[in-house]
Amino acid sequence: MPDVAADGLRVLFCGINPGLMTAATGHHFARPGNRFWPALHRSGFTPRLLRPSEQEELLSYGLGITNVVARATARADELSAEEYREGGRLLALKVTRLRPRWLAVLGITAYRVAFDDRTARVGPQARTIGDTRVWVLPNPSGLNAHWTPATLAEEFARLREAAGR
Repeated sequence: MPDVAADGLRVLFCGINPGLMTAATGHHFARPGNRFWPALHRSGFTPRLLRPSEQEELLSYGLGITNVVARATARADELSAEEYREGGRLLALKVTRLRPRWLAVLGITAYRVAFDDRTARVGPQARTIGDTRVWVLPNPSGLNAHWTPATLAEEFARLREAAGR
């Protein structure tokens, strides 16, 4: 699954891994029940609700998308701890190369395993990767019902405010 990325982004969003629909379409967060695109819009990151097929438009807003693990699965729980740790190592290299202001990892469990940080909570982290700050956002999957569309958008908005324009 190709990244939507460029040097010096405001925020590089990082999903856990591509779902099967994402892998089939080539568009990040392509599953209809995924709340990434609505949260991005409702939080003020984008002026309108983008469709997954419009993902390249994110670059014009200083935003991008990558994943912790490249392998597509039906569910994130199909990934091993080793895949997460290796994905975290490769992600750190990518972030060092691309130098976004913020890396936003979409999923607390993925972040905890990939970066060996069992105490991490949703929100800004003490960890940096070079000059890049790290923020953990809730996983926008519809399976993560603990976070409503409204509270998900509120957390995205906290990051947007921290990242500036």
